Amino acid sequence: MANPMIWIDEDAQAQASSARQVPYVLKTAGETLLALGQNALLPQGPLAELGERTARFFREHSEGPDMLVGALPFDPSASAYLFQPERVLRVQGRHDLGAVPGLGGAQPQAGSTRILSVTADPEPALFAAAVSAGLDAMNAAGANLRKIVLSRSLKVSASRDFSAADLMRRLSGDDSVTVFATPLPPRGANGRTLIGATPELLVEKRGCNVVSHPLAGSARRHADQTEDRNSAATLLGSEKDRREHAMVVESILDLLSPYCAELSAPAGPGLRATASMWHLGTRIAGRLKDASMQSEYLAALLHPTPAVCGLPRAAAHSKIGELESHDRGFYAGAVGWCDSAGDGRWFVSIRCAEIEGCEARLYAGAGIVPGSTPEGEIAETAAKFRAMLDGFGIDGTRYGI
Repeated sequence: MANPMIWIDEDAQAQASSARQVPYVLKTAGETLLALGQNALLPQGPLAELGERTARFFREHSEGPDMLVGALPFDPSASAYLFQPERVLRVQGRHDLGAVPGLGGAQPQAGSTRILSVTADPEPALFAAAVSAGLDAMNAAGANLRKIVLSRSLKVSASRDFSAADLMRRLSGDDSVTVFATPLPPRGANGRTLIGATPELLVEKRGCNVVSHPLAGSARRHADQTEDRNSAATLLGSEKDRREHAMVVESILDLLSPYCAELSAPAGPGLRATASMWHLGTRIAGRLKDASMQSEYLAALLHPTPAVCGLPRAAAHSKIGELESHDRGFYAGAVGWCDSAGDGRWFVSIRCAEIEGCEARLYAGAGIVPGSTPEGEIAETAAKFRAMLDGFGIDGTRYGI
C-alpha cells in the first residue's frame, strides 16, 4: 500500500505545535491512530469504576470525537489518564512516524543528543535480593503466592530533550510490536510521555467479539540463526516457562468466561517473536453474551494480569509493593482507546520508557515462580531492556546491562 500523507494537513500541524505534550499515537501492523489535542479529561477514580465513569463521560460529551484515549496505571487503585481528543486520524497501512505532527521534528538529528548517564534503579544486586525474597515468600510454609512479577528500571539522562519522533521511528523498525506514545499527567513544564513498543494485547473488543493475547515466558533472541532457533526451542520446551504461562492463560479464561457465550484457547502456547525476544503466547478468543459490554470494563477486569503482577493478584500486588523500590506508574499498565459503543483496544504497557524532557526511565520485568533464579531474572530483564536501549541508541554493554 502507498504511504498516503494527506492526513497530515496544516490545521493538524498548527494544532500539534501549539500543544505542550506529545500527541497520542498507536501504531499497529495495520493501522496508525493519531489523537491530537485534548477536549476533556476523564474524571479521576479507581479502575474498578472505570466503566461507569466512561459511560457517564460519553453521555455528557456527545460532541467531539467518539473516543477516549490514554493509559491505565499498574496500580488498580490509582486513576487512569484518559482524554477525549480534539481530532482523531486513523490511517490503514504503515506510515513514517517522523511525519506525525507534534513528535518533535521531521527528521532525526543524528549526534545532536548525547547520553550523559545510565543508572540502574535498583542496582542488579538489590534486584537479585528482591527475587530471592520473592522466592522465599512463595516457599514459606502456608504461603499461597504462586507467582510474582518483579521489575527494575534504568534512569537515563541526556544533553538535550529526547525526540519522540526519533525514538518512535527506531522502535517502528520492528513490525511485530505495537508502537505507542501517550501523554501522562503533567508534572513539570516539559510534560511527561510514555513511549514504547509492546508485543502484548491485553484485550480487544469489537461488537460481540473479544480477543486477548497474553505473553509469559521469555528468552533472548540471537543474531546467529542456529543459536536463535535453539533459544526458541528451549523456551517452548521449558517446564518452568510453560507452567508460568499456563497460570496467565487460566486466569484470563476464568475472568472472561462469565461474560462469554463462547470462549476458546489452544491447548498449549505458541512462540511469539519480536526483534529482541522470544515469548510464549496464547491467543484467547470469544463471543460476548452482551455486545454492549465495554472494552474498558474488560481491561479493568483483567488488569493487572499474572503476566505483569502474579498470582493470587492481591497477594502478588502487595508483595511487589514491599520488594520494589521504584514506583511503576503507568509501566505494566495499559495503553489504548475506547468508544461509546463499548469497542476498544488495550495493550499492556511493557517495553516502554517514561520521558520528561532530557530524562527518561526505562522498565523491564520478569515473572518469578518456583524454579526461577536471581541470575536468570537479571539476564531476562537485561534482554528485555534491549528493545528500548536500541530505540535510544544506547549500547547496553557499555553500562554493564
